[in-house]
Amino acid sequence: MRDWIMPQWPAPGNVRALFTTRNGGVGRDPYATFNLGDHVGDDPQIVSRNRLLLREILPSEPMWLKQVHGRRVLNADHDDCSIPCHADASFSSRPGSVCAVMAADCLPILICDRAGTLVGAIHAGWRGLATGVIEQAISEMRESSHADLCLMAWLGPAIGPDHFEVGDEVREAFVARDPLSARAFRRHGAAQTPKWLADLFLLARLSLNRAGITEIHGGNECTFSNPEKFFSYRRDGQTGRMAGLIWLT
Repeated sequence: MRDWIMPQWPAPGNVRALFTTRNGGVGRDPYATFNLGDHVGDDPQIVSRNRLLLREILPSEPMWLKQVHGRRVLNADHDDCSIPCHADASFSSRPGSVCAVMAADCLPILICDRAGTLVGAIHAGWRGLATGVIEQAISEMRESSHADLCLMAWLGPAIGPDHFEVGDEVREAFVARDPLSARAFRRHGAAQTPKWLADLFLLARLSLNRAGITEIHGGNECTFSNPEKFFSYRRDGQTGRMAGLIWLT
């Protein structure tokens, strides 16, 4: 059964988007059943079969990225997409071109404009967020367009604020960039070894706001706390990857 998630947001009619869950494929534990990641130790033939199942409902093969927790952005309309590129975001204004990011706790963000002329996908782990992957992606999307884009965002499932424990260095990296980021951290654990619970959704919202996006949807599903529906690297270690995908028709 494919209980994939269709974003609930007021995107234009020619924008299509979805987020896969761990269900609906052919894989075996610990990758059961719909793993799309070819870099996590799963049988390559099973991954290929799952990607073929996904491809059945897509207009073209997704632009799979080799995600490195950085801030490089791929312009799929101009950059060479024949082989996977090291990047953590992509965008396109070409109908039928599918932007994709994989995740299993990191935050997948899908972007489109009100006029239905541009779409993008961002992989936002804490490292990417801290170095400005959202701001970089939005900046490049705006620069690529000759119009004044009115953008909206959808935040997909990610590890929730009650489960994402980080150290002092993570909090400091965010607060150094924006003091408002302190709101996204709650102290957790023994005082002699300070730990924090981080809210990826709030950190992403702050970054999107800095990039000029105030219309933000989603951001309410935790991968860590729902093992029947989502892969979670923090919870399971060896596990599969899900995908957020967006394209124009």
